[in-house]
Amino acid sequence: MIRETLFLKIAVFLMALPILALCIFGVPSIAREAAGFYPGFSSLPYFILIGLYITAAAFFTALYQALRLLSYIDKNKAFSDLSVKALQMIKYCAFTISGVYVAGLPFLYLIAEKDDAPGLIVIGLVIIFASMVVAVFAAVLQKLLRSAIDIKSENDLTV
Repeated sequence: MIRETLFLKIAVFLMALPILALCIFGVPSIAREAAGFYPGFSSLPYFILIGLYITAAAFFTALYQALRLLSYIDKNKAFSDLSVKALQMIKYCAFTISGVYVAGLPFLYLIAEKDDAPGLIVIGLVIIFASMVVAVFAAVLQKLLRSAIDIKSENDLTV
C-alpha cells in the first residue's frame, strides 16, 4: 500500500512543479504583457495577478489536502472524519478555481480579442470545466466516504 501511495505522492509533487514555475516566471510576464496591451486599464495587471495567484493558492491547497489524504491512507485512517474534511477542502478549492476563472472570463475575452487568440477563451473554459469535474468528483467521494464511515460505525456498535 505504501508503494502505491508513494507513487501518488510523487505525482502530486510533479503536478506542483510546473505550476510553481509558472507562478514565479510566467504570471508576472503575463501581467506585464496585459498592461502593454491595455495602457488605459492601469489596474488590469493587478486583477490578473490577484486572480492567478488566488487560483494557484487554491491549487496548492488542494494538492496539500491530497497529500494529507494519502498519508491518512498510509496510516489506515482512510475511513475517518479527517479524510472527509480533506475531500471537502479539495472540493472548495476546485470551486474557488472555477469561480475565479468564471469571473475572469471577460478579461480573458478582452485579451484574446486584442491579441487575436480565440484559443485563450477555450483554455479558460477547459480550466473551468476541469475544476468543476474535480469538485463534483470530490463531493461524490465525500458522500461515499461519509456513508462508509456511518456503516462502519453502525457495524462497530452491533458487535
